Amino acid sequence: MSTLLQESIARQRSILKEWLSTSLIHIADDCKLVWPARPALETRLKSGLEELPYCKYLYLLDAHAQQITANASRSGLQEAYFGRDRSQRPYLAQAIAGEIFSLSDVYISQNARRPTLTAVQIIHGDDGKLLGYLGADFDLRELPATQALYQQPGQWMQLKGDPAIRAGLFHQARASSQMDEKMDLVLVILTELMTVHGVFHIKLHFSSSRATLWSVDDPYRFRIHGIDDLINPDLCLAYPRRDYPSDADIPADAIPAILKCFRDLRFMDETIYLRSGMVNIFNGMVGLTFSCDGSHYMPWREFLDKNVGFWAGSATGS
Repeated sequence: MSTLLQESIARQRSILKEWLSTSLIHIADDCKLVWPARPALETRLKSGLEELPYCKYLYLLDAHAQQITANASRSGLQEAYFGRDRSQRPYLAQAIAGEIFSLSDVYISQNARRPTLTAVQIIHGDDGKLLGYLGADFDLRELPATQALYQQPGQWMQLKGDPAIRAGLFHQARASSQMDEKMDLVLVILTELMTVHGVFHIKLHFSSSRATLWSVDDPYRFRIHGIDDLINPDLCLAYPRRDYPSDADIPADAIPAILKCFRDLRFMDETIYLRSGMVNIFNGMVGLTFSCDGSHYMPWREFLDKNVGFWAGSATGS
């Protein structure tokens, strides 16, 4: 997991900890007053659900992490959980190690098979002796939408593909496709679609002679075009004319150069060649998958700075 992705997750966890800790401390303090009377504890847990409107279950464990109440849920008390040994559950590890309040990593729940978080508050008696633990389970999809969308960093990423394909690399050769034979015409039409007709993301599959397109007019659905579409200038009539987006990271005049580089990489060698190429004008990234099945994602400026000789060596080492 990248550092930036870890930081994004850590920020969200910090927000959740701040939101949950005060309520759990209050419930835990009240439970301490009636410990270990099960009916009184369960009554407090049920009222605690009103203080934690997004909580799925509240329950109490003794000092050995054995459950001493039923699970309190919005549908009532779930008796089947009474007596459960939770001592080996990963979400309890920090609490058992002594952390007063802990929030687990996201895990997949055993019953619902959904992403879940568990918060745990340690409960000490007035003499400082460990009484037990207050646990609170949260279904991730029921939590309030406080997350900020993770922003993909604009940096070069290199990913290895199928080792079986790499092993057989030098026993194969590029077979000329219909797109290869009509490459110049295809790239002219795609340039027009991207710069004048609102297509913001394309992926070219050279060997199968098809392209997948996303339009600003309908960004949630992609459109697939075979070679007969891609060599017909009438295709432009199927996409409304749109001004080039002012917030695009890639300028319109760079699109022809990027697509020309795709062409050069497709024909650079009979063994090492481009299988597919992707470009998105908003995040400014170019994606490449070579015949060795190695993939690269990189900022468009960096892509244009590389020459064919560089890629012949890089693709072999993917």
